[in-house]
Amino acid sequence: MANKIAALTGNNAVAYAMRQINPDVVAAYPITPQTEAVEEFADFVANGLVQTEYIPVESEHSSMSACIGASAAGARVMTTTSSAGFALMWEMLPIAAGLRTPVIMYVANRAFSAPLNIHCSHDDTMGGRDTGWIQIYSENAQEVYDNMIQAVRIGEHLDVRLPVMVCVDGFIISHAVERVELLEDDVVRKFIGPYKAVNPLLDVSKPVTIGAIGLPDYYTEHKRQHSQAILDAKPRILEIAKEYAAVSGRQYGLFESYKLSDAEVAIVIINSAAGVAKMVIDELRAKGHKVGLLKPRIYRPFPKEEIRDALKHLKAVAVMDRTDAFGAGATPTATEVSAALYGLPKVPLMINYVYGLGGRDISPADIQGVYNRLFDIAKTGKITGKVFDYLNVRD
Repeated sequence: MANKIAALTGNNAVAYAMRQINPDVVAAYPITPQTEAVEEFADFVANGLVQTEYIPVESEHSSMSACIGASAAGARVMTTTSSAGFALMWEMLPIAAGLRTPVIMYVANRAFSAPLNIHCSHDDTMGGRDTGWIQIYSENAQEVYDNMIQAVRIGEHLDVRLPVMVCVDGFIISHAVERVELLEDDVVRKFIGPYKAVNPLLDVSKPVTIGAIGLPDYYTEHKRQHSQAILDAKPRILEIAKEYAAVSGRQYGLFESYKLSDAEVAIVIINSAAGVAKMVIDELRAKGHKVGLLKPRIYRPFPKEEIRDALKHLKAVAVMDRTDAFGAGATPTATEVSAALYGLPKVPLMINYVYGLGGRDISPADIQGVYNRLFDIAKTGKITGKVFDYLNVRD
């Protein structure tokens, strides 16, 4: 069980987990708001607290390129980024996934420019959700610490062998100090185990070709194998979460359900805003309202069957995203949830909101307003007004 309590920011918690994991290689470039994490880890390297080969690259494109090469060579590899840095390495993200290199990447979610904004939106990782990486989202510093450790086991599992990004809200969590329960170093090392390289380039006794051309005769089969690998990750994620609960006392799933089983209406929302929603739910429950929450944790592979089963009894649901999907008429998560619910004999009525862009606060009153609208929809059995809208926006 955890035996140390510390006051850490989300970035501190990530750096602490990275020190305990002690990767072979870290190639990273600073960008707000994740800079603190890689700075702190660089201090660990300089002070001899890890045996990591730290590569201070000239850009995020270079960092992911170096990570891919190091992983292909047979190393356990990690990196960090945010926003424009994430975008700069975009070309390399599907390469990391297609080559089945289990790179672990921390992302402190930040808005894209223009206009310039250094605060939280999920623009970066939502834009990269189909690059073939496993995606894990974290509500707070405790979750990002726990998710970083589990991500190593998930990505390196022989049935998976895929890169994993672990996401947390920039500034809101990356720079906020919270209470975090930490495992002992030896517990973490035992949990993740030694790295087992698969067909490493440096094994000259068994030469392999990495990244060969894939023309029309076999490209589809390669992509189908990749797709199957990410689907195969789902049961492995649950197995690893169960093992992690045994050493930490903290249980994780594909998503978190909060007072959802008997709810009539619910909100689906990711990361830190879920904490605000839980406060409102407790207040509404005290007044006799049957309200609930579903907070996605694993976004890729998207657990559509499990989410369908968790939401199918609802009268109405609001899906809320901290990003836009310009011109799509629905946000990324609303599209995913709609697909999950498609085909049910009776589909819950669903509305969709964009909220909190560029770090704008979402208040309990905002969440209360969403629930009030859901009450009206549940009562009348129909949606009046906009199905897709922006929450708390000036006229």
